[in-house]
Amino acid sequence: MVEPKIKSFPADVASKLKTYVYRLIDPRNGETFYVGKGKDNRIFSHILAKKHLDEGDDLDNKIKRIHEICLAGFEVAHVIHRHGMDSETAIEVEAALIDAYPGLTNIAGGTGSSDYGVMHADEIIKRYAAEPAVFKHKVLLINVNRSATERSLYDATRYAWKISRSKAKQAEVILATIKGMIVGSFIAEEWLEATEANFPGRAEGGGLPGRFGFVGEEAPDDIKSLYVGKRVPDEYRKKGAANPIKYTWDK
Repeated sequence: MVEPKIKSFPADVASKLKTYVYRLIDPRNGETFYVGKGKDNRIFSHILAKKHLDEGDDLDNKIKRIHEICLAGFEVAHVIHRHGMDSETAIEVEAALIDAYPGLTNIAGGTGSSDYGVMHADEIIKRYAAEPAVFKHKVLLINVNRSATERSLYDATRYAWKISRSKAKQAEVILATIKGMIVGSFIAEEWLEATEANFPGRAEGGGLPGRFGFVGEEAPDDIKSLYVGKRVPDEYRKKGAANPIKYTWDK
């Protein structure tokens, strides 16, 4: 297995970098497969990971890719994309790069991408020209940016979230949102733990402990007309917020 030639920055160099954003690149095809941010020697931490495929560990896709590159006799290319930044600026740069490179091994999307990420000009106009919703119910907002492309809107909205079950049960209406726009409305009949028994076909492998989903139905037309097609008011869209769940009755 190939060992990286550079394993750390000289101390005087590291201190001058401040916070930086970096990319890990597969030299076999030139593909950027991971984007991250950090300080000091953070960029080398993934490459120097002490996990090995033959040890039986559960490896994430990033580490698997690094091992594949090394086993093929190559060294992971690591590039400092931008440095000398404060933490807040680095978060914005990292998010923009994650949006710019599809197919990354990053587990999470860029911070703020759900509301401020890549959009067509038409989407920008629709969002900012749309009338903001006025909430007349206890509304639970669920951002379904990623999952909505993989299954029905109902299924994408109802399963499976890190959420307080007791608090979720207080919601009178559940609204699905994509990039700041309200695209669906549902009424939950029951909130259940995300197990295979409760969600057949969705919770293979034992489900997702500590997460919950709901069983319900589409909201009636009078409720849909209040919310669907309108945008989420700005006070519920804090820039940089990563949590897809928001409660309108408890800001």
